[in-house]
Amino acid sequence: MMVRELEVWLGVNHVGTLSIANGRRPIFSYREDWLKRTDAVALSYSLPLQPQAFDDDQTLPFFAGLLPEGRPRELIARQFQVSRQNDFALLDHLGGECAGAVTLLEPSQSLPALIQETDVQWLRDQELIQVLDELPRRPMLAGTDGLRLSLAGAQDKLPVVVDGDRIGLPLNGAPSSHILKPAISSVADSVTNEGFCLALAEMLGFKPARSRIHHVMDRQFLLVERYDRIKDSAGQLIRMHQEDFCQALGVMPEQKYQNEGGPSLADCFELLRRIAHPSAIHVLRLWDMVIFNALIGNHDAHGKNFSLLYRGNQSILAPAYDLLSTAVYPNLTIKMAMKIGSKYKFTEVEARHWDQLAISCGLSVTQARKRILQLAKRLPDAARQLQLDLRFSQHPVVKEIVELIEKRSNLTIRRLTPMRSEDAAGE
Repeated sequence: MMVRELEVWLGVNHVGTLSIANGRRPIFSYREDWLKRTDAVALSYSLPLQPQAFDDDQTLPFFAGLLPEGRPRELIARQFQVSRQNDFALLDHLGGECAGAVTLLEPSQSLPALIQETDVQWLRDQELIQVLDELPRRPMLAGTDGLRLSLAGAQDKLPVVVDGDRIGLPLNGAPSSHILKPAISSVADSVTNEGFCLALAEMLGFKPARSRIHHVMDRQFLLVERYDRIKDSAGQLIRMHQEDFCQALGVMPEQKYQNEGGPSLADCFELLRRIAHPSAIHVLRLWDMVIFNALIGNHDAHGKNFSLLYRGNQSILAPAYDLLSTAVYPNLTIKMAMKIGSKYKFTEVEARHWDQLAISCGLSVTQARKRILQLAKRLPDAARQLQLDLRFSQHPVVKEIVELIEKRSNLTIRRLTPMRSEDAAGE
């Protein structure tokens, strides 16, 4: 029997093995010595510590969840001449620098002991332009010597190292510090859109992933600081473990939307209550993000756009990310990724649907409504104030987002505010 293996590392710890026999689907097992350690932690909530190997149905949601999706995945598979369904082969080629603290290595390899200056290829402006031009054709720069990079999602993006104004590529297993997100060709001014939405979340005190819009020559892109990377006292980047809600719930990436069998908001809140400590503060943070996404028109807030961040045995709700007002684009779907009550379309959401959602998520209807109204009243003023910022004031898409926020906030306030008896009598 021919068996191929990839060793699975979590930070600096060798925790298990991903293996495939005779072309079958991958299975995962923890190392015996890792299970014996008193500080052992699970790779995923869906892969609890146990001596028995996990079968392919249990293994794949987490590991497939590390890989690009859609068109980027197809192009990468073509680059390496493997099937786009071959998760093991793709992880072999890309699994050096993934989301969270996961690294996958050949059995003969080991993690670099110390990251050197030579482990970053710093890019001059013209080289950076070349990278931006290359990404749509060769996602993750797949096949470049020394690069094994992977991020989930169907949009072009790239893990990079940022030091002041310098931007570089992490080589030889070095961790990245930021995610570079270029303009989406089919979505006008996506960089400004996402930059504005992230800045608006920050302005409201939601503490999303930090970002800045960066310009090189005539090109712009978003640099998003990785919340799953921190620096130690010596200035070395350290990987912090994280996983998205689909991975934690054992849901395959292609089923991330609720109408395809993916998580509902009730599933997300239940997960958070089970494993976040203390859970109350994170439940309220998630409720804020649900309201925020609805009011800014982020219809793509699916199960892979919420994550858990692990600190040893402690897990918390990760900072918000991938905040984009998709509703301002007529060519994008008007359906939300997850239902509010029984409705996928925001225009159909009445007070009773918010109440249904609150109850299903284990929230007090009174307190849930109160928070919706608070944010619906605050958000338009905050958006208008941020619109005056020089980064955003000249962009038509920002004007459209602000108008959409005002419209949705006013609609929400009307629907959630009980009519006075004299008003009702006059209708």
